Amino acid sequence: MRQKKRILVCPLDWGLGHATRCIPIIQLLLQQNAAVLIAGSGRSALLLQQEFPKLEFIDLPGYDIQYSKKAMTLNMFLSIPKILKGIKREHELLEEIVKEKKIDIVISDNRFGLWSTVAKTVFITHQLLIKAPLGEYVLHTINLRYIKKFTECWIPDQAKPPYLSGDLSHQYTLPTNASYIGFLSRFTAEPSDTPTSIVLKKAYDVMIVLSGPEPQRSLFEELIVKQASALPLNFLLVRGITEEPVHLETKNNLDVVSHLNAAAMKAAMLASTLIVSRSGYSTLMDLVALKRKALFVPTPGQTEQEYLAVRCKKNKYAYFETQTEFNLERALTQSKLYAGFLDFEDINHLDLEKKLQILLID
Repeated sequence: MRQKKRILVCPLDWGLGHATRCIPIIQLLLQQNAAVLIAGSGRSALLLQQEFPKLEFIDLPGYDIQYSKKAMTLNMFLSIPKILKGIKREHELLEEIVKEKKIDIVISDNRFGLWSTVAKTVFITHQLLIKAPLGEYVLHTINLRYIKKFTECWIPDQAKPPYLSGDLSHQYTLPTNASYIGFLSRFTAEPSDTPTSIVLKKAYDVMIVLSGPEPQRSLFEELIVKQASALPLNFLLVRGITEEPVHLETKNNLDVVSHLNAAAMKAAMLASTLIVSRSGYSTLMDLVALKRKALFVPTPGQTEQEYLAVRCKKNKYAYFETQTEFNLERALTQSKLYAGFLDFEDINHLDLEKKLQILLID
């Protein structure tokens, strides 16, 4: 009998999106009889632990970047030495883990140091091009230098139009180890064995989904709660705080919950007329999967989210406003003029399944 392949799945801990799009990968690996381990840190690791409580979890620290209330782009630039040091450290830790846990394959979602001299490695990213005010081509060159260390690079987008990532993965020729695998969404995977955390008993006019780095997550929560409380609509607020127990609390016209697992999040989004969220790429893929209408407020200073929000508005998928000038009432009115993500076909993960099958056989 062939021994199970041991697969280590490792998402980046910047926001929850890198973890949520690992859910269909883990589900498909389990269906193909692989032994899956999860490594990570922070809220993204907690999310996967709660989604897959029976799997072995390994603590793998992130880059420990501290975000500021202002000048986030400058803050990220000044953090580059710390990020490079973190990449080197996580590579050293991975080599130890691979040997100790007898890992055959490592699947890294945007963690640059998780290539190995022993195991096969896959790097998942939608950002071959990293948007920046200056030095984009230099960043692209550095990015490729790391990507080429991996056995394969998987891009969660379509090879042919309509694209979702735009310039982020289509502006330059692909590296020789890279290929498109189609969109990834937790809402198209088989449900995990984690019970639905909350059963919603009503529909909502607006669902607000918060995520991303502090302090911007909390600043936006304070802003939008204040504005939502003044409107005659029913709101659901999902705070994106995975370390707190799940508890549904009602405050006038606002139902508030710390976080939801995949099954409950899907039910809530389907029960809501409009989704207000950051414009992270994993969120876009979830909206494509469920064909929901959205209103975006990109995290200030996150150039990728700002680019995707502008692109979605240009293509009439979704309206967006900046956090500094955000007016919920005006934004809700403007959102009615946008069609949602109707140009895209249903997500089926067939390309991903084929990739995993080949990976597990080799």
